Amino acid sequence: MWKEFKEFAMKGNIVDLAVGVIIGGAFQKIVTSLVNDLIMPVISIFTGKVDFSGLCIQVGEVSIKYGSFITTIIDFLVIAFSIFLVVKYINKINKKLEQLKSEELEKLAKQGKLKRRKTDKEPKVIPTVKTCPYCYSEINIKATRCPNCTSELEITNTKS
Repeated sequence: MWKEFKEFAMKGNIVDLAVGVIIGGAFQKIVTSLVNDLIMPVISIFTGKVDFSGLCIQVGEVSIKYGSFITTIIDFLVIAFSIFLVVKYINKINKKLEQLKSEELEKLAKQGKLKRRKTDKEPKVIPTVKTCPYCYSEINIKATRCPNCTSELEITNTKS
């Protein structure tokens, strides 16, 4: 069981995910600092020097901190917009790479330098029927006598 867990944990996708989570946590701290230390003070200049983190509504003994919620929303919007820009840029690069690959392949094909390799991944077709040489009906490949005309047939070597 430990061996299976170790194989699972050491797969590339899991390690990549862990690195992404760690970098995401660090990025969140940077964005939180950006919002709290730069963006919110600039906003408070235009709103009359209001500290958003201290804004709350007191209902009995409970305080509803809507100012902190506004700050968290701004955090989220900055992070979401940053991720949007990164993904958009990566997609643009991938599209250009695919276009360059297809152009290069077309160029090589026109020059006659492109050859198709035979791979093991291509499915092998194994026939399951044959044609009777006497009545021309389709019969099972392993048949030694035609069920339609009852003629004896040659045995064919099939690998199955």
